[in-house]
Amino acid sequence: MLLLSDESQTSKTEVKCTFTAKNYALIPANINKNVTILDLSYNQITLNVTDTRVLQTYFLLTELYLIENNVIILHNNSFGNLSNLEILNICRNSIHIIQQGAFTGLDKLKQLYLCQNKIVQLNHDIFVPLKSLILLNLQGNLISYLDVPQLFHLEFIILYGNPWNCSCSLLNLQNWLNTSNVTLENENITMCSYPDTLKCYNIKTVPYKAECYSKFPSSITEDLYIHFQSTSNSTFNSFLNNLTRNSGEWINNTCKDSYNHHRLEEHEAETYEHSFTRNPSPPPQIPDTSSEETIVIFEQLHQFVVDDDGFIEDKYIDTHELREEN
Repeated sequence: MLLLSDESQTSKTEVKCTFTAKNYALIPANINKNVTILDLSYNQITLNVTDTRVLQTYFLLTELYLIENNVIILHNNSFGNLSNLEILNICRNSIHIIQQGAFTGLDKLKQLYLCQNKIVQLNHDIFVPLKSLILLNLQGNLISYLDVPQLFHLEFIILYGNPWNCSCSLLNLQNWLNTSNVTLENENITMCSYPDTLKCYNIKTVPYKAECYSKFPSSITEDLYIHFQSTSNSTFNSFLNNLTRNSGEWINNTCKDSYNHHRLEEHEAETYEHSFTRNPSPPPQIPDTSSEETIVIFEQLHQFVVDDDGFIEDKYIDTHELREEN
């Protein structure tokens, strides 16, 4: 199907080819080489070596849809010659392995949809070639832990429907979600699955015990320093205040309100599949404080330890009092 663009602002020709529900096992090799939008959804395509070789010949592609096929592995250089591709949708397959160089060559890719697959783990370096990526959809996989992705232009990320383990290991991800400009879509239904005491929290607001911060001192310190250099004091102090409050408030019985709120907005997931918000509301403003206060708060944050009786002992205060006695 040939569509000629009438827009005066561009001279590009849009060529759309649709081969959905044809029971194809391989990507056809006789498609118009000028195709820009190719929809091969609802077939039996596996993206094997033959498919990859054929796909390289359609180098003008800007959109590729492989929804609900039989893709299990994304091999290295699967899309290596598709340097014009902007949208790649491989949702509803059975992908459980993504090789390190699977996305090599996709310099212009803006939207990547990997939703409803069987992905358990992702190396954060996998996304490094995607220098223009704006939206990443990982909804409905088997991911329980995620390193902070190296995507510097990312604006939207979808993570709900995964069995998130909200132990200390997820702290860096939460830090990134709360301090970067990335919007976590459907935040209120992106819930913890483990441990049981945190199932009523979403991954962006779950409170962490004090010992979690001591387990990742270097990475958190580095992240805070970077954001302190690039953001206003109010943003930085807001995050520090959250850390201080969360480390001192390890509570098990505050889930009721969060759960009720989660139930009210659960329907949002059903309406989100084909669209995303482009104008997220800004975070509430908080009073600014001086950089000296920021440093004091951050230094005191690392002085908290959990005593044998379950209470938090403030070593900073003990040391100060000891000096006065001396």
